[in-house]
Amino acid sequence: MSNVLVVTGLSGGGRSEFAKDLDDLGWYVMDRVPADLLVKMADLAGAPGTPWERVAFTLRPDSQQGETLQAIEELRSTVNGLQVVFLDCSTEVLVHRYENTRRPHPFGVDSGLEGAIEAERSSLEPVRSISDLVIDTSELNVHQLREKVDGLYGQAHDRPMRIAITSFGFKHGAPRDADMVLDCRFLPNPHWEEELRNLSGLDAPVQNFVKGQDLTEPFLTHLYGMLAVLLPAYVAEGRSFLSLAFGCTGGHHRSVAIAETVVSHLRKQGFDPLVTHRDINR
Repeated sequence: MSNVLVVTGLSGGGRSEFAKDLDDLGWYVMDRVPADLLVKMADLAGAPGTPWERVAFTLRPDSQQGETLQAIEELRSTVNGLQVVFLDCSTEVLVHRYENTRRPHPFGVDSGLEGAIEAERSSLEPVRSISDLVIDTSELNVHQLREKVDGLYGQAHDRPMRIAITSFGFKHGAPRDADMVLDCRFLPNPHWEEELRNLSGLDAPVQNFVKGQDLTEPFLTHLYGMLAVLLPAYVAEGRSFLSLAFGCTGGHHRSVAIAETVVSHLRKQGFDPLVTHRDINR
């Protein structure tokens, strides 16, 4: 491991979002690690043969006085270049965040929410004092926090847009997790062509039939134009994944042929989409 990061701080300060942003940047992230397991998990992550160059650990809330401090000091003695990030936040903002989520504070509520926050702040002050970087998230929304993480720990091309392309048959139901569903049933159905019926959209005769229809080219031209606008905009907003689904009646011919054509286009644009033909064998 050439880069090791430990992320700690106040509950509600943004550790989970910080971890998600690091993961999107290609870091190997172990989230909510108990302090007493930190050193052991770091040893495993840095063992010979492991592929991870950038590893981050986010620590669970420290309800035991000194656990986190002890674990970090022990890790510093064995890992060169360790950086500790402490996420701080004002009590007022933390109260607002907890009231919005209605989640219990890990330090309990016997003394009230503000009391629990201040108890944790006091407990973690020694950790804050030895941290390499303290980030106050009081006035940061998720987008601003992501930009800060990008600036601190990102590298060029760390956030490639990952694209999943799925073909399916409407008679089997549309994919529930698709960001965008496009209906290809406006195209003539190769099923009614006897010589194409037992083939699929992976076969050249079916692809030639589908791509040879009058509406196919303008449909693809408009789709490619839309993707040329959307993909950079999604990346700018911090999205790293997009799922496109193309449907026809059974999921054998038109949707498969169109999906393969779109995949080919995206690869020429420098993307590496994952393609799944969900219903092709049904």
